[in-house]
Amino acid sequence: MSADTQAFSALLARMTAAVCRGDGAAAAACFTPEGAYHDGFYGEFAGRDAIARMVTGRFHANARDFVWTLGDACADGGVGYAHYRFSYTAALAGAEGRRVYFEGIARCRLRDGLIARYDEVFDRGAALAQLGFAPERIARSVAKVAEAQRGRAAPEHRLANG
Repeated sequence: MSADTQAFSALLARMTAAVCRGDGAAAAACFTPEGAYHDGFYGEFAGRDAIARMVTGRFHANARDFVWTLGDACADGGVGYAHYRFSYTAALAGAEGRRVYFEGIARCRLRDGLIARYDEVFDRGAALAQLGFAPERIARSVAKVAEAQRGRAAPEHRLANG
């Protein structure tokens, strides 16, 4: 394992452990001061204060009993990827007590040994189904994500229909 990958793995382990125990300040300390965390459910949070509030005010307000494991990490100094498995017990109204499990890929832009940007890819629909959301609600949520992706598409992906 390269030194970059070892350092990245250790950084992600610190960040995920902090998130799981509800320590927003420790999670945010893994980011550059202006770093951004883009969560697949809650959206983007930029800056350490916003990231810390996301952990305590979103994650731990809506769930408990977090488990977040990582594997297959690789990094080159500027970017890192890792496979993750994530689970929690829901505390959302109407879904209380449901155990939710999903897996995905984390992509991090790295700078000075910290995370400058965290993005993730996972199956949002599968996670929402485990919460017991109605199919129509899941469809609306997935459609919203799809539209945002289309809006970010690079010009070469925006070919004229026909």
